[in-house]
Amino acid sequence: MSLALDPAAQDLLFREARTANTFTDEPVTEEQVQAIYDLVKFGPTSMNQSPLRITLVRSPEARERLVKHLSEGNQKKTAAAPLVAILSADNEFHEELPALFPHFPQAKDMFAGDRSVREKNAALNASLQAAYFIIGVRAAGLAAGPMTGLDFEGVRKEFLDEDHTPLMVVNIGRPGPDAWFPRSPRLSYEQVVTTV
Repeated sequence: MSLALDPAAQDLLFREARTANTFTDEPVTEEQVQAIYDLVKFGPTSMNQSPLRITLVRSPEARERLVKHLSEGNQKKTAAAPLVAILSADNEFHEELPALFPHFPQAKDMFAGDRSVREKNAALNASLQAAYFIIGVRAAGLAAGPMTGLDFEGVRKEFLDEDHTPLMVVNIGRPGPDAWFPRSPRLSYEQVVTTV
């Protein structure tokens, strides 16, 4: 075998894992979400920036406020999911760098004066962390339904602030009946990898 990860774990995280479109009504607990985060927080980011922020939408009132900002095809899925997370990028991530990147005391100052540089770094690194989060949901034996069909500015105004940029909404839970669309094709190794 070329991979150290057990084949069953490979299937759980990648080969058999799918984007879920329906869910059972089994709740997703706070303990499950904390276990997911406590695993995925170790995924690498540039200078350990760690700009991902997660807003859990649990109350029916908050769910209703969120659903109105989703594209029509996503509204029903999100309304019925046991848990929904809004993943966003914290554009003020540099404030945490003294604790997160202590061996380079100047790290915070590198980003302090240029909001556009912070936004670019936050978007890239929070997107990396969002991918780790989806894999973490799968590692917990749950299914994730990440979605970007939404009114981003509406979600930001409804749930976040000027310092946070929404990236996606993720429905989380146990897959329900007819949860999966047919598997879409993937590019081959030869189509993707070039050696120079």
